[in-house]
Amino acid sequence: MARKTANDDPLAPVTLAVGQEDLLLDRAVQEVVAAARAADADTDVRDLMPEQLQPGTLAELTSPSLFSERKVVVVRNAQDLSADTVKDVKAYLGSPAEEITLVLLHAGGAKGKGLLDAARKVGAREVACPKMTKPADRLAFVRQEFRATGRSATPEACQALVDAIGSDLRELAAAVSQLVADVESTIDEAVVGRYYTGRAEASSFTVADRAVEGRAAEALEALRWALSTGVAPVLITSALAQGVRAIGKLSSARGGRPADLARELGMPPWKIDRVRQQMRGWTPDGVSVALRAVAAADAGVKGGGDDPEYALEKAVVTIARAARSRGRA
Repeated sequence: MARKTANDDPLAPVTLAVGQEDLLLDRAVQEVVAAARAADADTDVRDLMPEQLQPGTLAELTSPSLFSERKVVVVRNAQDLSADTVKDVKAYLGSPAEEITLVLLHAGGAKGKGLLDAARKVGAREVACPKMTKPADRLAFVRQEFRATGRSATPEACQALVDAIGSDLRELAAAVSQLVADVESTIDEAVVGRYYTGRAEASSFTVADRAVEGRAAEALEALRWALSTGVAPVLITSALAQGVRAIGKLSSARGGRPADLARELGMPPWKIDRVRQQMRGWTPDGVSVALRAVAAADAGVKGGGDDPEYALEKAVVTIARAARSRGRA
């Protein structure tokens, strides 16, 4: 989700898109171009890399036209412009041409900071396009993507999509578009599972999530699906181990806010909330039983047993039972 300054007119003389998230940078450009072409269908768009913008090129591109045509000039990787070209751009910023929108894409940081400061000083419209490194940011991005389409998706569906796709924003955006186009009803976790649970990471963690939640039948179903789609058994034992260890870590931790616990346990805050929901019904003895089951399954899939699939099924059932140990106490 690109963040914008108070000056939110896409046709402002100068737009400054700052950050390293390629999808958001491209969207910042697309927004300006769309607004320009809505005002003038014949808008001329010039999209340039630093090596294409030599001293004097900007003056040529922004010189008055006989036909007074609207123009959008996009400069990518502006932090890499040569010193002489930066001088040209700074001079232009002081007196921008009418009917022309200059879009500067800058990575941020120390390199090329003089140009960044100069654009901000003249009041350029700014769009923040930071790299989304935190799972919570990607989750917020997915939710916003669904909202932007006017469609609803459950919180569980949004989380499942992030778990399945990973960190690539383009893939996340494409997945949202596909689900919105294909599914008429509310998009829930089951829908996401049908589309994306074939991915190795998603499949293995789906097995683990269902097991630690005590949902044995669903965990076994997810396990069989994962194995049938080629997920390596070692990925599943790894996911099971992570799921059980997270239960154990959080159950023995001091109480506190998710952010504080996240720092203490080395987990992202969103995972703290999920594990808190999953740990209901668990006891310390149950965690010990589950960890032994995971260890046995790990040995089984690494050559210590004749049937890796059976070893995994046994572990999944044992973990699911352990998740209900408090209820049987």
